[in-house]
Amino acid sequence: MAQYRISVMTGEMLFAGTIDNVFVTLVGAAGESERTLLDNQGRDFAPGSTGQYVVTCTAPLGELLLVRLDKEQYLFLPDDDWFCSKVVVTTPQGDTAHFPCYRWVSKREIVELREGKATKASDEQHPLLVEHRNRELQHHREEYSWAQSVSGLPQGLLMSDPSDLPAEVRYSFRRYAEFLFNSKSTLVELKLKGLADCLKFWSNMDDISRVFWFHKTETSEYVQKHWEEDAFFGYQCLNGCNPLVIRRCTKLPDNFPVTTAMVAPALLPGSSLEMEMQKGNIFLCDYAILDGLPANRLNNRDQHLAAPLCLLHLSAEGHLLPIAIQLSQRPGPSSPVFLRSDSAQDWLLAKVFVRCAEFCLHQLVSHLLRTHLIAEAFTVATLRCLPSAHPLAKLLVPHTRYTLQVNALSRDRLLGEQGIFNKYMCVGHAGAIQLMQRAMAQLSYSALCLPEDIAARGLETLPHFYYRDDGLRLWACIGRFVRGLVQLYYPSDMAIQQDVELQIWISEIFTHGFLGREDSGIPQSFRTVEEVIKFMTMVIFTVSAQHAAVNSGQYDFHGWMPNAPSALQRAPPTTKGRSSAQQLLQTLPDVNVTVHIMEAVWVLSQPSSDSVPLGQYPEERFTEAGPRKLIQTLQEELKTLSEDIKTRNEKLELPYPYLSPEHIESSVAI
Repeated sequence: MAQYRISVMTGEMLFAGTIDNVFVTLVGAAGESERTLLDNQGRDFAPGSTGQYVVTCTAPLGELLLVRLDKEQYLFLPDDDWFCSKVVVTTPQGDTAHFPCYRWVSKREIVELREGKATKASDEQHPLLVEHRNRELQHHREEYSWAQSVSGLPQGLLMSDPSDLPAEVRYSFRRYAEFLFNSKSTLVELKLKGLADCLKFWSNMDDISRVFWFHKTETSEYVQKHWEEDAFFGYQCLNGCNPLVIRRCTKLPDNFPVTTAMVAPALLPGSSLEMEMQKGNIFLCDYAILDGLPANRLNNRDQHLAAPLCLLHLSAEGHLLPIAIQLSQRPGPSSPVFLRSDSAQDWLLAKVFVRCAEFCLHQLVSHLLRTHLIAEAFTVATLRCLPSAHPLAKLLVPHTRYTLQVNALSRDRLLGEQGIFNKYMCVGHAGAIQLMQRAMAQLSYSALCLPEDIAARGLETLPHFYYRDDGLRLWACIGRFVRGLVQLYYPSDMAIQQDVELQIWISEIFTHGFLGREDSGIPQSFRTVEEVIKFMTMVIFTVSAQHAAVNSGQYDFHGWMPNAPSALQRAPPTTKGRSSAQQLLQTLPDVNVTVHIMEAVWVLSQPSSDSVPLGQYPEERFTEAGPRKLIQTLQEELKTLSEDIKTRNEKLELPYPYLSPEHIESSVAI
């Protein structure tokens, strides 16, 4: 007789346990055990518990290949899903094998677990493991099918309802409960105050500050005090929610007729616009991508969206200051260039139109398209093409956590016909789709790679650019980690070229995620180890750090609506000298539009109690010493970076915490 000691670990999250009957079968090279009920005295499979069991076989099973789990309903009670973390088996010879699971087991499904060592298809020796690998991929390709919900946008998961998602990719109960609570509690407050359905203009700025009297952050209060200041306007171009627009200007666009005489008061005596451009002190935010988008109609009133050009100057004191704004892409008498020397009300109104354009571009392109939708393509391709034993699946799966769930909710609650964007933004559903289609047609691999993007925009030496500084250090940390791990499993370029699963993975991302656009620069296949390292670094950075940069500060910077209006009710001014404080109030969105957007950005900015910070891998998918050592080194580097950012922020009037690793979630999960 041969006895195998088994430890079965249940997840710690709420409702992870089960009262159902759980069975195990051990599959070895020399045979398999009988299907054995795992049943001790007392309750088995409570959340966070580890059950100890013995499976007895008539003879040793040889090399352990698989652990097979299944469960049945207990008596007449309803099916009770179970989250299994992992199974550890000790053989009669005293050897220990770890079988990671980290997924929900539901109904009568059979789950087969492999020992945790990462393997490529070419490493497989035993026919049973080859069969298991192929069967797993076939199952996932049937369960996770590509679909094109909107032409011209990245393809994602085919589903008719978020509840159709497989249990293994859905929110935990705690996560979903927190999401619903944050949404409902905030909306209840707004309704009690009579604001959610109020279709009136704001009568004064003080009323806006009382919308969420207890939803305050230090940054949101700072924004409310400083939003009219030019220095803060420039600061947001670098360290606000959307640091992806600004670029160094070495030659003015032909459609932006700014002269030295216009901006002379903003320059040093004796200098000129041309001289400042040569010195690298002139920067441009161009919102041409918004030009011609159909405007929305809210509360039976037409809304308006500008496509501005904004010129900024780096002052001798190191402040980035706006110096000229044109609110359309077509210069002429009805499209004046607004200047800092104009009246305070003219200048403020021009900046408000830029901030509205910024809000739309941030929400729909920098946030939704370039993190959420791109992350979904990475997620679906990973599930479909890389089996759980593949080393790069073990690397990437923690960075796909909850992405399919949050995107399913986003399509309905944000982008749908009855969603936030259509009901409370100036572009509406049709304009939002057109904007993202335009952006997708321009999106490049280089733009997703932070070091290349910073260089292409000429921002390497711009001072006080914390997004760049923290982001480049994060990119380097992630890159070193990825390099070490990839080189562990791919000793040569030939090993990359021969990995069929990896080649199918990148092919599906190119075809479905980036719509087969060769001009995007996205690789269609991998030829070298360096290509894989760069691409994997980009993927992890995009779904973690980049998402944090454009998501976590939304309420901080957009909670004070005048700083980031989602819609504007008056057309851009065509003449100077006619603006007033009352006109600004009548240009800003109505009360109901304001508060619903504030509610949305509040919910989207809230961290979850079950979030997993970047660099933390509580699910031990790698069992070998090499990857575990690399993870430890990554964690040490990220801890040092967090401490450095904290030290720097203590000296800043307005801290920049969004790319501190301890605040970055590992995946697009909200």
